[in-house]
Amino acid sequence: QVQLVESGGALVQPGGSLRLSCAASGTIFRIFDMGWYRQAPGKQRDLVASITSGDSKKYADSVKGRFTISRDNAKNTITLQIYNLKPEDTAVYYCNAEIIDSYYLTSKDYWGQGTQVTVSS
Repeated sequence: QVQLVESGGALVQPGGSLRLSCAASGTIFRIFDMGWYRQAPGKQRDLVASITSGDSKKYADSVKGRFTISRDNAKNTITLQIYNLKPEDTAVYYCNAEIIDSYYLTSKDYWGQGTQVTVSS
């Protein structure tokens, strides 16, 4: 069984910073792309940032220059460092990963349970 667990969500004032973490655990054979998505109330879930196993990164235009994604392949973790938070960044942030589990040797998309980020004064 594979699971993703996020942490780090909080209530932050505009202009503040936050660091989100996600750890993958369980019967993992290999992890391909990992990423962060977010979903604001009444809106669809959108990609924020992604990172390949080779450290290639992509960002949504709305977060470029403020968000930094990083990855530790040895620990099966990713982090999202967020600077200069804005009210429009308020959302539930979800961790996502494409993982081959070591039991069935099949590739599957996994999601974390989400962590709430609220930006408000």
